[in-house]
Amino acid sequence: MPKLRVVAVDDETRDFVRRALAEDVGAGDLTGEAVVPADATARAEIIQKAPGVVFGLDVAEEVFAQAGCTGFERQAVEGEWREPAPLEVATVSGPARSVLMAERVALNLLGHLSGVATLTARFVHAARAGGAQVLDTRKTLPGLRGLQKAAVVAGGGRNHRMGLSDAILIKENHAALAGGVAEAVRRAREAQPDLPVEVEVRDAGEVQEALGVGADRLLLDNMEFSGLRSAVAARDDAERSSGRRSILEASGGVSLSTVGGISETGVDFISVGALTHSAPALDLSLLLEPA
Repeated sequence: MPKLRVVAVDDETRDFVRRALAEDVGAGDLTGEAVVPADATARAEIIQKAPGVVFGLDVAEEVFAQAGCTGFERQAVEGEWREPAPLEVATVSGPARSVLMAERVALNLLGHLSGVATLTARFVHAARAGGAQVLDTRKTLPGLRGLQKAAVVAGGGRNHRMGLSDAILIKENHAALAGGVAEAVRRAREAQPDLPVEVEVRDAGEVQEALGVGADRLLLDNMEFSGLRSAVAARDDAERSSGRRSILEASGGVSLSTVGGISETGVDFISVGALTHSAPALDLSLLLEPA
């Protein structure tokens, strides 16, 4: 077996790659073993076929390394918008069977993560119409959250909480079970006095209720532009009275066509679930030549 170079992935990602390859390869690549000579070597280029942001090269390299490839050379800088296409992303070399065995898993992961980074970059650019920063959410694929959130950062966005144990975010169902927004905030403060409290609000009445109990952050759920502007004005009035500023985060149904207008209302953050749950893969291909 060739000696594999260790790349910048953690044990969790390395294990994820092992399972992804096992899912695809199973007991072996029947086509590769039947058609490709065992001693054949190859060199392949990964090509970016559409404008966008490349991210996930460490993971792709790990896929090829685990499959037995011996070389991986990068041509793309991650986190930079690249166009026009086609453009070289990386070259892979090693046993031809290994390159072919790893191809689909590597391109699936690299294309998906680059798609997340690309869509994030589009939202960040559109949000520059105002001053809001773009956030991701927990609407991620199971097992891929860390990688997807890293891709969001590569695209210029920011991460919201990683999971339920990271921060307090009171949603409408929490508030309903607690007896209302104010009571939910009170209980959260009592349980975790050292943590900031964010609470979801849906209308002007709940905005005032949350501001009245000094919530640190308000999640403005599915509000029209007029409702967002009213929430910003209410927050500013409360700040002048109390000297305490609550952060405002808009969420719900955000699209590339609306994110600029939302940003212009004066909110601080805009959370976008689509960054991770609906990002189209960046179009990539692998072109192989015998070595």
